Amino acid sequence: MDRGQQLADRVRAAAADGAPLVIRGGGSKAWYGDPVAGDTLDVSEHAGVIEYDPGELVLTCRAGTPLAELRAMLAENGQHLPFDPPAFGDAATVGGTVACGFSGPARPWAGALRDYLLGTRIVNGRGEILRFGGQVMKNVAGYDISRLMAGARGTLGVLLDVSFKVLPRPASERTLRFQYPQDEAIRRMNAWAGQPLPLSGAAWEDGVLWLRLSGARSEVEQAATTLDGEEVEDDGPWQALREHELAFFAGDEPLWRLSLPPAAAPLDLAGPCLVDWGGAQRWYRGDPAVEVVRAAAAASGGHATLFHGPAGIGRGHPLPGTAARLQERIRRAFDPHDILNRPAEP
Repeated sequence: MDRGQQLADRVRAAAADGAPLVIRGGGSKAWYGDPVAGDTLDVSEHAGVIEYDPGELVLTCRAGTPLAELRAMLAENGQHLPFDPPAFGDAATVGGTVACGFSGPARPWAGALRDYLLGTRIVNGRGEILRFGGQVMKNVAGYDISRLMAGARGTLGVLLDVSFKVLPRPASERTLRFQYPQDEAIRRMNAWAGQPLPLSGAAWEDGVLWLRLSGARSEVEQAATTLDGEEVEDDGPWQALREHELAFFAGDEPLWRLSLPPAAAPLDLAGPCLVDWGGAQRWYRGDPAVEVVRAAAAASGGHATLFHGPAGIGRGHPLPGTAARLQERIRRAFDPHDILNRPAEP
């Protein structure tokens, strides 16, 4: 049901009163990022698929559409979202998925969520309905504003509709398992990434390296023979890794996500580590000082995000001055009254 105008009217009234709003879909990712404060703006009823033509590989839906519903519809037509986003719960919506900008284990090879975002319709902080991009793959008119919405966590506008590029599911998939220490696993993942292999997943934890191959049956079989790993009968750890259902993610210790150059050496940080994205994403569990984690990430050419952890610690890696000022100017252009997902007072 299209509730775009009602949502715009609510934002316009809030802007006039200077009243902050907390944008909420299914609530499956409400824990992510710094806490926000304000009255709830529920977009979950603004749901439904607007247009889907499997032959054109394009799907447009409203932001409140359940992610599971979208996945099921695509699967019926032999298609999928190649960036394979995590849901983190049955209530996940498309809008929340885009707002958080998450991508799954295939991200280094398939691309990120923003790479498949063709267009958006939003309500900005003035209560105006704006449309960016389109519903075609070749859309070169003006700045690609739609991609700014991926990972903005609702600070630039209330997502109403999104258009995705979708792709056929791979004809064949196999998972291989190897036994390597972390440094050797990282070396091999980077070496394999430079070869013509149909990779779609490469992760390491506790001495085990997992490799997923996806593509045409012949190329998957040839790659599996060449690599000569132990073939896994089931689908491997990929869904559990994507949804953080592995034992590694259980517990109350702080969970850090580090974005690093894929070939970066293992970091000297306390606590267990899980390597994903062929080495480009490292997860650490434990309670090292925030300065220690961020300094270690920066020294390796990356940055660190506190994914789960105690209140009072900034979740994101601090931006350098010029980038921080640019980010604030963009946010103010979209939300001049500072009402959309405003950070809570300490």
